Amino acid sequence: MRYALYFTPSKDHPLTGAASLWLGRDAFSGETYPAPEHEMLGAAEQFELTADPRRYGFHATIKAPFSLAASVTEKDFMTVVEDFAARTPAFEIPELVLGQLGRFFALVPGSLHQPLQDFAAKVVKSFEPFRAALSPADMARRNPEKLSDGQRANLQRWGYPYVMEDFGFHMTLTGQVPETRAEMMKAILTERFADFIGRPLSITGLAVFTEETRGAPFKVHSWLPLTGAKS
Repeated sequence: MRYALYFTPSKDHPLTGAASLWLGRDAFSGETYPAPEHEMLGAAEQFELTADPRRYGFHATIKAPFSLAASVTEKDFMTVVEDFAARTPAFEIPELVLGQLGRFFALVPGSLHQPLQDFAAKVVKSFEPFRAALSPADMARRNPEKLSDGQRANLQRWGYPYVMEDFGFHMTLTGQVPETRAEMMKAILTERFADFIGRPLSITGLAVFTEETRGAPFKVHSWLPLTGAKS
């Protein structure tokens, strides 16, 4: 079993519904959906291009998937997650935009938002004691030779390259899109997520996702509202 700390909007949030229909699976309920037909994109191609994010469920990675350290139990872990959420205030990303990161598309902040960076760093640090060390195979899977010095140091220290100064909040909507299909995909996603692009996004909860066995679909184990008092 692996655990991950992700941001996802609440189960009933319109963005959760829109993204689940697009990806073909709802990580809260486990319900699956056929790929929606579009005149520019056949269902089979869309199903293939969303396969990777579909397995993970709609989310932004805050603390990447990890096994629990041998010295702790799920109950220990969940007690601390609940306490963290109760002490942490909700906040807002001023603007969500459609981004293209390499060859995949994601919803990202319109600009660097320091409260979001601080929140992510706090989650990574707070739950580090619960993480089992990465195996050599897990390390190798990250292709450390292709990472920057800072990202390699993050991988060694935190078990994931893209944290702290290298953290970039993104809610993935596709896998690798061929260059020849990128403009088409951008147009479709701009249309499908028009209600959310160019608007703020409230960060109101922290979700625990679980992966029962390697390669299984990730599911929402718990979604905890952030209820701390604003300073």
